[in-house]
Amino acid sequence: MTPLMAGLVGFLALFALLALRVPIGLAMMAVGAGGIAILNSPTAALNVMGSFPYSYSAVFSLSVVPLFILMGAFATVSGMGQGLYRTAYSWVGHRRGGLASATIISCAGFAALSGSSIAAAATMGKVALPEMERYKYDSGLATGAIAAGGTLGILIPPSTVLIVYALLTEQSVGRLFLAGFLPGLLLTLLFVATVMLVSRLNPAAGPAGPRTSFAERFRVLGNSGALLFIVTIVIGGIYTGIFTVTEAASVGAFLTFLHALWSGNMTISRFFEALLSTIKTTSMVFFILIGAHFFAPFLALTRIPVNLAAAVGELAVPALGILLIIIALYIILGTFMEGFAMLVLTVPIVLPVILALGYDPIWFGIVMVVVVEMGLISPPVGMNVFVVKGVAQHVPLSKIYRGIIPFWLAMGVCVFLLILFPEIALYLPNTMMGRG
Repeated sequence: MTPLMAGLVGFLALFALLALRVPIGLAMMAVGAGGIAILNSPTAALNVMGSFPYSYSAVFSLSVVPLFILMGAFATVSGMGQGLYRTAYSWVGHRRGGLASATIISCAGFAALSGSSIAAAATMGKVALPEMERYKYDSGLATGAIAAGGTLGILIPPSTVLIVYALLTEQSVGRLFLAGFLPGLLLTLLFVATVMLVSRLNPAAGPAGPRTSFAERFRVLGNSGALLFIVTIVIGGIYTGIFTVTEAASVGAFLTFLHALWSGNMTISRFFEALLSTIKTTSMVFFILIGAHFFAPFLALTRIPVNLAAAVGELAVPALGILLIIIALYIILGTFMEGFAMLVLTVPIVLPVILALGYDPIWFGIVMVVVVEMGLISPPVGMNVFVVKGVAQHVPLSKIYRGIIPFWLAMGVCVFLLILFPEIALYLPNTMMGRG
């Protein structure tokens, strides 16, 4: 069997396993090991199986993953989400669609600690949905705002997805965090603008809440003080060189734990709940990463990425056209594949093509994360949609998907702006860390 044919058979086998609901990490391990055995030797496959899981995971730099996940878990139990929502509500709740806008802003703030879209959507769903229902918000707008706002968790640093992308592509985590800041702010503003537009076109969808006095607005700002302090210490420490990324993650987790204790929300049961949640999420991430590193040597043996990059370089198609095709394929994949799975499966193949086209890998990482976000709210998988459905069980799934459409289009606008103006993503890393 030729390497190319083995590669095609391997991909067919991988998609067949995924269709059978085999976990992505296990599927990539099986296909990768089998492919190495065919193209190299069974001994080589056994060597990979025996050495890769430990040699890859027993690396100090990878401890950044569980530490940032732990920080998000402590933030969830500390009540920071409720404090953020009260603060945002006091400032914008009196406007049309203000409660939905406050939800978006709160999701953005919570994303700066959790790094998880699911955690942001679940936390804000429990906090914001009862308030929006109390003021008779359209259920589509309310649930759509929560699901879309939750996606900010994987774009605004510290993002677990950006960390995984950095590990897969050997890029700087610090540069990716900086690159995600302005696009995250842009997408937040686009979501808020979407809420305002929907509320203007249909005032009954997002009625205004009561106005809060200026004295009360400044008083509740204290609810967000701890979050701002922790984010400043963590992110600021990385870019001033005081901390490495791993040290910043450990400091952030410790400070968030202290805040949870100080707020009185941390009990023994919640502490172990946060630890168990961290263990489960970390295990899932590492299992997928180990699977990806089984699959990568098999891909290298097939030479599919190299040949694909060479073929693309010879096409008489503009680089922008190929980029748009890649983005369209990601959007299609996002409708039926989970974001992490899509990331680890496609990056080893797509990145050589992107580099051959002359695009910046940091910029492409941000574009790809926004497209993955679109997948998080796209039918039929739409992970965030099902998280919100779990909170709003009385709202039909079709209603949630209809409410998401305007936010999905706003994400499309964000991707368009990132393509048109790459400096939105590259300005901060190039300015603060020099050109890579």
